[in-house]
Amino acid sequence: MSKGKVFQSLSGFYDIISDGKIYRTRARGNFRKRRITPLVGDEVEFQSNSLTEGYLLKVFDRKNSLVRPPIANIDQAVVVTSTIQPNFSSNLLDRQLVALEINNIKPIIYFTKIDLLDNDSLNYFNNIKSIYQNIGYNVIMSNGENDIESLKELNKCFKDKVSVIMGQTGAGKSTLLNKIAPKLNLPTGEISSSLNRGKHTTRKVSFLKMNGGLVADTPGFSSYDTFDIRSDELRNYFPEFKRNADKCKFRGCVHINEPKCEIKKLLDDNKLSHERYNNYLQLYKILKNKKPIYNKKK
Repeated sequence: MSKGKVFQSLSGFYDIISDGKIYRTRARGNFRKRRITPLVGDEVEFQSNSLTEGYLLKVFDRKNSLVRPPIANIDQAVVVTSTIQPNFSSNLLDRQLVALEINNIKPIIYFTKIDLLDNDSLNYFNNIKSIYQNIGYNVIMSNGENDIESLKELNKCFKDKVSVIMGQTGAGKSTLLNKIAPKLNLPTGEISSSLNRGKHTTRKVSFLKMNGGLVADTPGFSSYDTFDIRSDELRNYFPEFKRNADKCKFRGCVHINEPKCEIKKLLDDNKLSHERYNNYLQLYKILKNKKPIYNKKK
């Protein structure tokens, strides 16, 4: 018996990487009865007499998992964020960040298409970069002339980590992957069709090896469409709120109408982003009005 990580899932086969070698396996027959579906990224136990034939025997507990792409045990996510074409949406970015915070996945914000900005817009995004860096997020942005340094910075982040790439359609995910891994020699069109959301339900999910780490090559990500949390839990997924909440008068303060709220005070002093707070209010309202789901299947 050996231990490894599911590297690729395709048509009922699970390729497992262990000690630098990749073994092709099938899941045990009782997995389906027990409703266990192995995911790419799973830490597993397997038995194999050769690289081409073996059985996946056990899936160990996951620290997190995503639905789209179906992947587990992610350390970090690169949130590819377009500055223009499509235009930047702080609301979308904050939803993505909340989704990652809920799943305990470290975000890396990567701004694209900086070279298309005029000076005023560039100044605006330098300010946006500062806001998110002050919150504690890792933000990568090129200087607008070339993105060699920003790509190097991103590549360093992949070292010994399991990463997934996410972002809205048109944000430049496929172009970014091509720049990071030119040795793969994948045409942009091919990447686009395989990486963007499609109508196909049976798609290959696999990792790319990058700088000693693993990067999921299926960055479609829709977990931020709806959050399975209560409205009063949302405050815990805005790091700048969470670290200042102990100074609020009320322990259960949700930073909206309560008196002597530290978050409202920081907003009045312009020490927190008003735009992010407005996104928080909008998300809070959506969650507050969401009807509870009874008899939910686990």
